[in-house]
Amino acid sequence: MSAPTESPSFLATRRGKLTLMLLCLVAFLDFVDGSIVNVALPTIQHELGLSVPTLQWITSGYLLTYGGLMLLGGRLADLLGRRRVLIAGTILVGAASAIGGLAESSGLLIGARFAQGVGAALMLPAALSILTTNFRVGSDRTTALSVWGGTAGLASAAGVFLGGVLTEGPGWRWVFYVNTPVCLLVLAVLPFLVPNDRRNEIRGGFDVFGTALATGGLMLLVYGLVKAPEYGWSDARTILQLGLAVALLIGFVFNERVTADPLVPPSIFRVKGLAAANLTHLTLAAGMLAMFFFVTLYLQEVLGYGEFQAGNAYLPISLTIGAVAGVTAKIIGKTGTRPLIVVGSVISGLGLIWLSRISTDGSYLVDVLPPMVFMSVGLGVVFVANTTAANAGVPAEQAGLAAALLNTGQQIGGALSLAVLTAVATSHTAAQLTAGDAPLDAMTSGFRLALLIGGFITLSAAVIGLRTVNSRGETAAAPAAEPVAV
Repeated sequence: MSAPTESPSFLATRRGKLTLMLLCLVAFLDFVDGSIVNVALPTIQHELGLSVPTLQWITSGYLLTYGGLMLLGGRLADLLGRRRVLIAGTILVGAASAIGGLAESSGLLIGARFAQGVGAALMLPAALSILTTNFRVGSDRTTALSVWGGTAGLASAAGVFLGGVLTEGPGWRWVFYVNTPVCLLVLAVLPFLVPNDRRNEIRGGFDVFGTALATGGLMLLVYGLVKAPEYGWSDARTILQLGLAVALLIGFVFNERVTADPLVPPSIFRVKGLAAANLTHLTLAAGMLAMFFFVTLYLQEVLGYGEFQAGNAYLPISLTIGAVAGVTAKIIGKTGTRPLIVVGSVISGLGLIWLSRISTDGSYLVDVLPPMVFMSVGLGVVFVANTTAANAGVPAEQAGLAAALLNTGQQIGGALSLAVLTAVATSHTAAQLTAGDAPLDAMTSGFRLALLIGGFITLSAAVIGLRTVNSRGETAAAPAAEPVAV
């Protein structure tokens, strides 16, 4: 009997390479939108005359719909067709970005950010599931998922850099305008590269009640976490919002166990290591957002950096993550993902703890750059390895859902970190002011404490990572159907 013929490598073809580039462009666009606006916020506040509570919704509005609707986007991709959902999300992001750039009022600008989040919640799980169902050969999957994971880490840092360059260059409106031509490029190329997975090839119905419970619970959870520092953790509104969110999510879990076509089939958690990989991603996102948020404030409020300087401060981090991601992709096949997740998490956590030594009279070159580069080495390793582990063994018909679960964890982790660590930093700063510290000293002390806690949170990802699957890029479970021609 002759040996089975190995499946040909899609990535070795010109079309495969272009497809991977396109999908990573989609990922870059969505991840960048989470951070590109941050450096522009003071300029937007001054030009539009916004209050601080209103200003925060430019960031929180995107986070709310992006994190809250991700599961819905993933399920729609699996049921209605991944290319179809990706096109819809891209159109929405492109249009919302153009509207945001033209906005002359806070209501229109914040509304555009909400719409961007909805579009991104459709785009990202659809794109990642297209990747995992098209790149099936072991080496193809390893490389494709590694490039995707590296893109995620790179984009988060690059967003701050690009935000500074655009804000101080052509103006803050270009942090929105820049998305529209990229979306048009995606829409022009997508039909030629990605097969049309028609609806009748994918079995299953749509769980309307479960969708309402999950979407409502996640959106209310993100909203409650974002507003908690403003209201106070013991405020009745915070308790009511978070309590209702938990009740909705508990109801969602019970519903999924009894409904015929669940939004999140419990069987997906039988995929070995999936839950641990998602929890690892959540924990890493919590620590990483602490770095971007508090270091950006430190650079601007304490060291007196302008938008362009603050953005440029992240360029070495972006380059380091990109370089390390490329190296990580080459060694996963030898080491497996688990050791890399553990080592990368430890390096990232130690980098954050090192960064927590910033001082009022510190400098970027001595106090900020070395620990940030050190931490970015860990991020480049762990994002690539954990993305690969989270998609190992996932059946093709649940690829969109698996992608949505991973990225929902990331958004929830970011929202939780932003809420808790902002409250911690603010409370500590207030206590230091009461004790007689100078304002900048008190502010920096609050930043230090938040970064220190973020470092220990990131270190905990190493412990969780021990429970992930040690994948070397093996092919997932057999797909439901082969890609069809356009």
